[in-house]
Amino acid sequence: MKEIEEHEFKEIEDDLFLLYLYTPFCGTCQLAKKMLAVVDAMQPEVPFYENNLNYSPSFAKAFEIESVPCFLLFKKGEIVQKGYAFHSVPYLHEMIETAK
Repeated sequence: MKEIEEHEFKEIEDDLFLLYLYTPFCGTCQLAKKMLAVVDAMQPEVPFYENNLNYSPSFAKAFEIESVPCFLLFKKGEIVQKGYAFHSVPYLHEMIETAK
């Protein structure tokens, strides 16, 4: 997973990608990151990015982020899935496969 800052988001040109939003002292965020690391390894063709929302308040407002952890799955520049419950590695893997 590549850490990006708010201003770098506009530079992403990938057709399909996942953006993981977190805060560093969130225990649930740490668990979600471990799950995403496994899914990222299973799907190397889909880029995974992460952003610390403590430094991106306007980004959080623009995407109406209600809590962390949060993932946003983008396809062709549009959000196709937004979630706060990461459920399991197979769930995340299948969600991304379905979006391809």
